[in-house]
Amino acid sequence: MSFGLARNKLVAAIASKLRKPRGFVVVPAGTEAAFLAPLEIGRLPGVGVKTEAALKARGVLLVRDLLARDEGELEAFFGEGWRGMAAAARGEDDSPVAAGDEAAKSYSEQETFPRDIRDPGEIERVIKRMIDELMPKIRADGQQVRTLTIKVRYPGMEDESAGRSLDTATDLEAPFYALVRPLLQKAWRRRAPLRLVSVRFSGVALGPPQLELFAQPEEKRRRLARVLDQLNQRGPAPVVKRGHQLDA
Repeated sequence: MSFGLARNKLVAAIASKLRKPRGFVVVPAGTEAAFLAPLEIGRLPGVGVKTEAALKARGVLLVRDLLARDEGELEAFFGEGWRGMAAAARGEDDSPVAAGDEAAKSYSEQETFPRDIRDPGEIERVIKRMIDELMPKIRADGQQVRTLTIKVRYPGMEDESAGRSLDTATDLEAPFYALVRPLLQKAWRRRAPLRLVSVRFSGVALGPPQLELFAQPEEKRRRLARVLDQLNQRGPAPVVKRGHQLDA
C-alpha cells in the first residue's frame, strides 16, 4: 500500500499512486501546482485513456501543458467542465474528507470525453474497458466486489447514476458485463449526449484463498486473470484485451 499526504484529497490521491506499492509522498501546502506540473496529463482525475490520447494529439502531454492553453481551448477540450479541469491541474480541490474509510472500500474510474457522445454502443465499450482496468487492481489488492454503479454526466454538468449488486462478490470481469447495458439505460434517463461516464465498484470483501488442488472453473478463470494481469504489466501494449477474452 502507498500513501500520499497533501492539503487536499485530489493531490493526496495523485501522490499516493506515484510510488507504488509501498511508497510515501508528501506535497507541502502551497506547492500543489508545482508538484502536478511535470506529471503526465493522464494522472489527472477525469482524464481517461481516450481523453488522454486526444489531448496528447493536440500537444497536451503534461499537466503544465494544459495550464498553458487559453480558456477557449480548454472549453473546446472539456466543454462546460473546463473550469473544473483547470482547477484540478492547479491542484485545487475543496471536496470534504469523509469520516471513516470509505475510500478504501471502493474502486472507481471516470472518463471525460473530448466531445459529447450520443452512441450507446460507444459508451458501453468505454464502461467495459474501465471495468477491465479496475478489476486487476481489485485482484492485486486481494479483494472482491459486489456492487457496480454507473454515473453519467450531461454537458450542463448534471449527474445521474444507477447501481446494482451481484448475489455474491467476485474479482472477475465477466459477471459485471451483463449489468452494463441495463444500468446505463437506467442512469441515462435523458436522451441528451453525455460529457462523462464513471464506474464505481463497492461492496468490497476479502478475496478467497487460492486453491492449490482440484480448482473449480471460477478459480481457474481467476488464475488465468492473474497471469494475464502480470503479463499486461510488463509492457505498454496489453497481451490480450482484459476480461472480454475470459468469457469462453
